[in-house]
Amino acid sequence: MTTNVLHPWHGVEVGDKAPRFVNAVIEIPQGSRAKYEIDKASGLLKLDRVIYSSFYYPANYGFIPQTYGDDKDPLDILVLSTISIQPMCLVEAKVLGVMQMTDGGDADDKIIAVAANDPSINYYNNLEELPKHFFSEMRHFFEEYKRLENKSVSVEEFGDKSKALHIVEEAIALYKKTFTVKLLQQ
Repeated sequence: MTTNVLHPWHGVEVGDKAPRFVNAVIEIPQGSRAKYEIDKASGLLKLDRVIYSSFYYPANYGFIPQTYGDDKDPLDILVLSTISIQPMCLVEAKVLGVMQMTDGGDADDKIIAVAANDPSINYYNNLEELPKHFFSEMRHFFEEYKRLENKSVSVEEFGDKSKALHIVEEAIALYKKTFTVKLLQQ
């Protein structure tokens, strides 16, 4: 019996209801100080580092498979839920908006979504419905968590659902263009 293990970035579908509902592969559970990320070559989850400061991820953090951002990585996603979600868990996520930021001089968008199957939070449909403190907390975490590494991050703005859907669509198209060309060349 043979088993084929698919790479989580390339082997998992973006979701048949994209861009409004997408699959999210969780790398970092809410409340973690560990910065996990997918190893692009193997598809395994690796520990990149333990956050240098006493910060904890305020939301479940991962990526949208079969997307490609301007930072040459899959598109990042913050999945809000009432629970901490296990790394490498596949979650259906409803897109609400986007946090646009610059990390080390490069654009690094973070799609903001809710876990579609969490009834305590899945009634949110738009970013504007979230509590005001959410925005302050996200901005504070992402602007400060790398400071002790002497790295700078700047949160530019929070964009609405329309902006987020456009960014997801662009990332899907860029993935298809980039990786279809690579597959054809092999």
